[in-house]
Amino acid sequence: MTGKSLTMPLTILGIETSCDETAAAIVRGTAPGPGEILSNVVASQIEAHAPYGGVVPEIASRAHLEFLDSVIARAIAEAGIAPGAIDGVAATAGPGLIGGVMVGLTTAKGVALGLSKPLIAVNHLMGHALTGRLTEGVEFPFLLLLVSGGHCQLLGVGGLDDFRLYGTTIDDAVGEAFDKVAKLLGLPYPGGPEVEKRAALGNPRAFELPRPLVTGHNVRKTADFSFSGLKTAVRQLTERQTVKVEDVCASFQAAVIDILTNRTAWAMESFARDFPQAAEKTLVVAGGVASNRAIGGALAQLCATKAFRLAVPPPKLCTDNAAMIAWAGLEKLALQGGDKLGIAPRARWPLSASIGTG
Repeated sequence: MTGKSLTMPLTILGIETSCDETAAAIVRGTAPGPGEILSNVVASQIEAHAPYGGVVPEIASRAHLEFLDSVIARAIAEAGIAPGAIDGVAATAGPGLIGGVMVGLTTAKGVALGLSKPLIAVNHLMGHALTGRLTEGVEFPFLLLLVSGGHCQLLGVGGLDDFRLYGTTIDDAVGEAFDKVAKLLGLPYPGGPEVEKRAALGNPRAFELPRPLVTGHNVRKTADFSFSGLKTAVRQLTERQTVKVEDVCASFQAAVIDILTNRTAWAMESFARDFPQAAEKTLVVAGGVASNRAIGGALAQLCATKAFRLAVPPPKLCTDNAAMIAWAGLEKLALQGGDKLGIAPRARWPLSASIGTG
């Protein structure tokens, strides 16, 4: 299918099922945004996974099967539009838990076929990446810090098919590290928000924790991240002495902040070299960890020092949601058209290979 007019407003149904959120949304607008979110429905599975201290893929897939149809119906009803008014159906096609991705993409194919509308297969990471355009109309190019439970990357974003990787985690993602530390400390699931809450009550200098790749014997002058050693240090600390949970959380979060700001500063230099034409240098922070206020405050200070504008979506659009998938689908449909119905789901799908009609 050919791309639509770049100036014609589009109305897109988005579906997101890559992990433990069953979500559907209706978004309307034109690139570069901002767009209008007509509805944004999320059915959380936190209670189902809480007893296990993490997401169980089989439980997540069954929940998507059970709830997705009703979530889509609710999204359309709350948007106050007829199904035929939708210009396209966008769905996460990867990366993610393959069972959940299959449920969402297969459902989207059925809806698109039934409505005779284009299908748009969306890279979940692109959804996060373009959220700043949905909410604030951020122009290309911009620097992206993607921080979530499964991903930690710094990329220069020059367009829908121009993602330049400056740094990535060599082990754990930052959100995963938050959750694992919470589990070590006996905090309830989901752990990230609990660590942030306890950290606000603790002393960030109580314990001297490592900053892998930033300080010590393994310093690297790159934008890559490492959190495994930091997580291990917290485990060893809690095993050898009785600790105040709030102080451990504060010290851990302070180490994370130092790592993130140091690596982002390196990426800012690369971005400035790669995109000298940028009218306004902008750092977009996306993913679930972007809702951490302490991290946001530190990045705001960094941006002020480096003459970057900071764009952070509201918390409900930082975590997995279908509005970001709908918006990414809107931009992709406008520029490149829809995808073939035979496109396959992907457990892995790097942003550098985010475009393709399958």
